[in-house]
Amino acid sequence: MADMSELEQRLLAKLGELDRRFQEIELQMNDPAIASVSHKIVELGKEHGKLAPMVELNRRILSINSQIEESRAIYEDTTQESELRDMAWEELKSLEDQRVKAFEDLKSELVTSDDNVISSVILEIRAGTGGDEAAIFAGDLMNMYTHYAEKLGFKIEVMDASPTDMGGYREALLNIKGPGVFTVFGYEAGGHRVQRVPKTETQGRIHTSAATVAVMPEPEEVEINIKPDEVIESVSCAGGPGGQNVNKVASAIRLEHVPTGIVVSMRDERSQHKNRAKAWRILRSRVFEHYQSQKKAERDQKRHSMIGTGDRSQRIRTYNYPQNRITDHRINLDLYCLDRVMMGEMDELIAAIQTFDREQRLKNLQL
Repeated sequence: MADMSELEQRLLAKLGELDRRFQEIELQMNDPAIASVSHKIVELGKEHGKLAPMVELNRRILSINSQIEESRAIYEDTTQESELRDMAWEELKSLEDQRVKAFEDLKSELVTSDDNVISSVILEIRAGTGGDEAAIFAGDLMNMYTHYAEKLGFKIEVMDASPTDMGGYREALLNIKGPGVFTVFGYEAGGHRVQRVPKTETQGRIHTSAATVAVMPEPEEVEINIKPDEVIESVSCAGGPGGQNVNKVASAIRLEHVPTGIVVSMRDERSQHKNRAKAWRILRSRVFEHYQSQKKAERDQKRHSMIGTGDRSQRIRTYNYPQNRITDHRINLDLYCLDRVMMGEMDELIAAIQTFDREQRLKNLQL
């Protein structure tokens, strides 16, 4: 039976450090002085939740290694009965398989743990070049994501939407919540291009239009501290359809975060209070993402090998309706089931991207 490789030994050494940190966190969380500080206990709780799966895998591997040593000792003891040694040999083979599986799970957890703990994202879809057809395509993407999120049991909230007369959307903001939601929708950031005959085309010509998607983790208030004096708030009457209330009541909110220059406008609700609450949620997400992208440059660099920067300018996918083909340019994947994907059946597509991403991260794994 094979002994552990050098990589596996380094992994266990790393996991030993994480296990010790895990135990330190548990002691701190049980300290009344720390438990009374809300932001500290939330921070510790998140770190505890992030480490828990890896600590469990570490302890499982240590248990398997202990059982392997016992079975190997029986098998190599020539004074034992042959039947007992045969049983030990079969046990060894089974335990080796279990250890291989546990190490694979461990490596996967190590490279995805940061993303696994993100349980709420704000997904922003904007129509790009292509006029009305681009807005219709943005609406199609919104429906695709909504159907897929519902299929996975995630909670969906339409935070803001700017519909067009043709049934599309100039812009839409969705909040999607659920365990591991970022590991699913985090790959959607970038430019999306559609090739098809638009509804407005009278001569049957294929047009190319575009939409862009941004995916931002939604932080809790304790995770990012935006000082009130850093934000300029403006209140105005909401424009657009909606009758006298919309035109006369000052309910639209505009927030500008001075240090970053990030601006958020919200006019979706009739209530000024509701618009303000939504605007602050979006502002916190955008500011959080801004600072996270700076702080986690090393992690982002590793992700460039697969999902790129997530910038809107990066073309990630083409939706070719005449060929019923969807192409993900980051992994050179063609799937001829565009009709099903647009109905929210994204499992095969997302699984392929996740697998590729995991492989690239494992190559860059540093211990």
